[in-house]
Amino acid sequence: MDVSSASLRVLCRIAEAGSFTAAAAQLGYTQSAVSRQAIALERSVGATLFERQTDGVRLTERGLTLLRHARTILESVDAAERDLTGEAPRAELVRLGLVLSAGPVILPAALARLASTAPRVRVTTREGTTPGMTRALRTGSIDVAVLTSRPPHRPPDGESPRLHITAVQDTELLVAASAAGTFAGRTSVHVDELVDAPWIAGPSSSAEPLLGIWPGLPGRARIVHSARDWLTKLHLVAGGFGVTTIPEGLSPVVPPGVISLRVQGAPPEIRRVLVARLPGTATPAVTAVTRAITSAVQP
Repeated sequence: MDVSSASLRVLCRIAEAGSFTAAAAQLGYTQSAVSRQAIALERSVGATLFERQTDGVRLTERGLTLLRHARTILESVDAAERDLTGEAPRAELVRLGLVLSAGPVILPAALARLASTAPRVRVTTREGTTPGMTRALRTGSIDVAVLTSRPPHRPPDGESPRLHITAVQDTELLVAASAAGTFAGRTSVHVDELVDAPWIAGPSSSAEPLLGIWPGLPGRARIVHSARDWLTKLHLVAGGFGVTTIPEGLSPVVPPGVISLRVQGAPPEIRRVLVARLPGTATPAVTAVTRAITSAVQP
């Protein structure tokens, strides 16, 4: 196999951008030039690396395998260039994806710890659902992700090789309700009382889960408001406009006027907080970010 660093950079860009056209725009190439690079790379390795789809390009299993090696190779090439030119080491960038519920509590604490333990690591973040962040990991558009799972805690996706998973915390799912509403003064609610409650849920689609409804109620729940942002949901709850689910870990940051209720009459709903990355040896920067997240959750 004879491949150049330039072709490996094109591979990485296609994986991150999700299409030849977007990759070409980011690289300053023409779309046809990127397509030729992709075809030449497939010929060189003797395998199909890309699945051409109507909505873009997806890496095959062999493409993902080469992508993991490409990132390691390019990091070594960049390090060699810095050593030869005497350039000072650059800040190491880690692209972090996280589920929406991790932002208010986990992210600020993790970044604060990282600033003191690994100041040369620079983190950029994006939010989404567990399926969305899992897809982003597979395509190489993020390096590490904070995800959640529910029992029996299966892998986030069925693709091979399996993602490298670190479990960092189990948290119980609660119901957030208005402190002045129907459930005022209470610490728990029976699941039967939730059937007729007005619910505030996140938007869903065939590729994304319905969030904010107590498990077992979708299809019967009366959804009155749809909002993706946690702060919007909880302020609607505080105003008495509905109820929503909330991980127990978010309880310390709920706004005034919101109470957290445990649900009786149904098995506890446990959500596991995970840190996920592609398999293989993690870079020192990714390891530092993972440790900072773990320390933030388990001080």
